[in-house]
Amino acid sequence: MPDDLYRLALTVLQPGYEETSVPDWLRRLLGEGLGGTILFARNDPSRQVVDRLRAENPGVVVAIDEEGGAVTRLEVTAGSSFPGNRALGVVDDVVLTERVGRQIGRMLAKADITLNYAPSADVNSNPANPVIGVRSFGPTADLVSRHTVAYVNGVQGAGVAACAKHFPGHGDTVTDSHLNLPTVHAAREVLFQRDLPPFRAAIRAGVRAVMTGHLLVPALDPEVPATLSRTVLTELLRGELGFDGMLVTDAIEMRAVAALFSPGEIAVRALAAGADAICMGHATEQLVREVCAAVVAAVRAGTLPEERLAEAAERVLSLSEWYSKQADLREQALADPGVGLEAARRALTVTGEGRLERAPLVVEVNTRLNRAVDPSTPTGITAALTAALPGTARVQLAAGDELPAFDERPVVLVVHDAARHDWVRERVAQAVTARPDVIVVDTGIPDEPAGGVHIATHGISQVAARAAAEWLTR
Repeated sequence: MPDDLYRLALTVLQPGYEETSVPDWLRRLLGEGLGGTILFARNDPSRQVVDRLRAENPGVVVAIDEEGGAVTRLEVTAGSSFPGNRALGVVDDVVLTERVGRQIGRMLAKADITLNYAPSADVNSNPANPVIGVRSFGPTADLVSRHTVAYVNGVQGAGVAACAKHFPGHGDTVTDSHLNLPTVHAAREVLFQRDLPPFRAAIRAGVRAVMTGHLLVPALDPEVPATLSRTVLTELLRGELGFDGMLVTDAIEMRAVAALFSPGEIAVRALAAGADAICMGHATEQLVREVCAAVVAAVRAGTLPEERLAEAAERVLSLSEWYSKQADLREQALADPGVGLEAARRALTVTGEGRLERAPLVVEVNTRLNRAVDPSTPTGITAALTAALPGTARVQLAAGDELPAFDERPVVLVVHDAARHDWVRERVAQAVTARPDVIVVDTGIPDEPAGGVHIATHGISQVAARAAAEWLTR
């Protein structure tokens, strides 16, 4: 196996790892030329972790999903200090969104992280969407476009690369691509008017990276998912939209593509289609070497042009070089304390009037959040209310569980995406019947207001919970 070809193949891979400390096998691969890695909450990401990675390869592209709101890796234990995209879209103040983006970028810069796999530039046009929802700025192209640009400007203004995802748009789906292959049934004209404008806007704003979505979009390519489609990645994204930055796949172990091909075949097909970096969220040394060997074998067999692999590696290295030149921006990014809480407060949508005078019973009607959300991420409402009203009690309900018996205490019902789940709506209706004064807090895409007070936070975060608790105990 030629050393130069092997190194090119390693350059385009971005594996994650399971361990809490950097494993020896990852350090070995970095020393051999591995071009990137992705950090998750399970890795306890910090500046110390990144320093250990850079000790083996100073130019490694260290990536992370730090969207804010429900999807956080650095603040997963307590919840994000930022309310998330939907809340920012509800406020619809692009200056505020840019401020939030800059603070997220500043947080990543302190950890010396190269690339933020954010923002979600998806237009959440389908209310039944199980995986995007509050991760989107909203349901219209204009709204999402202007806030995508503001977020990109904020993150990159702090010297960290941003990444618009999930191209060509995951908003009109009813399937979670972590579990199965979603299909976007819209006509080409609809895609160009509704789903592509935020990506076009991000490209014009100079976004350094774009992430592919594992989506079948028959109007663009009826045969293969976008991640594996030259029509979508090279002809559309590169050709028509003019993107020349680093194009990274969504994680290749997601069932949307993993059910179709082996990891090595996915990597080869994605690179041939036009991708530059292969994200492998859950990897081992054996898997990385197998994928690397498959890429090298494809080049030697002539199914993947060496020029295409070299171009992909060059784009990865170019992003790394860009990051190295932004040191001054990272040093100069000013702290903006409280901007996340300010945004969360402004995003609250409240119907009804009332406040909590004493400790309530909080009933958390927990739905299964999508696979992009770390399962340990708290909704936080109970903790925020307990801080204000000691003695606050909590009951957690899963699907099929009945409401507890209510006593004289105030009742707060915390739900997520009530409009999307029949059983959640049923529990809300039952609670309102039993206690018309019930307070309903929806942390997702809300249903019609119900109860004595209805609060929509439009996202899951530490600051959203605090803003709701402040309002209720004001």
